[in-house]
Amino acid sequence: MDDNVCISIRHVSKTFGKHQVLSGIELEIKDGEIFGLLGPSGAGKSTLVKQLAGLDTPTEGENFLFQQRMPSLSLMKRIGYMAQADALYEDLSAKENLQFFSTIYGIRGKKQRERIREVMELVDLSAHLNKRVANFSGGMKRRLSLALSLLHEPELLILDEPTVGIDPVLRRNIWDAFYDLNKRGTTIIVTTHVMDEADKCDRLALMREGAIIAVGTPEELKEKSNTNSLEEAFLAFGGE
Repeated sequence: MDDNVCISIRHVSKTFGKHQVLSGIELEIKDGEIFGLLGPSGAGKSTLVKQLAGLDTPTEGENFLFQQRMPSLSLMKRIGYMAQADALYEDLSAKENLQFFSTIYGIRGKKQRERIREVMELVDLSAHLNKRVANFSGGMKRRLSLALSLLHEPELLILDEPTVGIDPVLRRNIWDAFYDLNKRGTTIIVTTHVMDEADKCDRLALMREGAIIAVGTPEELKEKSNTNSLEEAFLAFGGE
């Protein structure tokens, strides 16, 4: 395996009963990339990233992170995972949520206070630290979920539809945060069905019905399909 490969997905399939969700996925993601998984709902994106986060296992095949096989508790400490559903305690304040999760990561005392301040600044929620999460808007909850996934300074950040339901201005702010993290060396995987978000990724895998139908940079995919947009490229590769 190439030393600069962060993730290697080897002939991964997943079935639930008689329903096949993933079919023969082969993919490598490089260290330091912003890599997108683009496809409609039901394409298998969430199932695949749950496996990469160590929350599920393949029916067939293997997933490797940092050249080690998943799932692995030691590897999971190097990963930040943001699911589609916000896993927040709404009766607690943002600060209390952050304190609880940082303690789980073994972050205490001065280090805990520093990390809470840093992640809240990153997602532009510092002014709402003591507000109950029940009073947060949907966009604020998504940003707090991102802050929680960053507390332990993960090397790999896995984001499942991170900006779903968020207005365009907030979405741009969140992507600015992703770029900043990536410049610091964090590898980022993001699932999306939004074409303009996919255009922001270094490389993409186009997914349809549990299979990868094309991989490349946004420009490569447009060039290979002789199209002017990712939406047209997706259709040209068989994504209709």
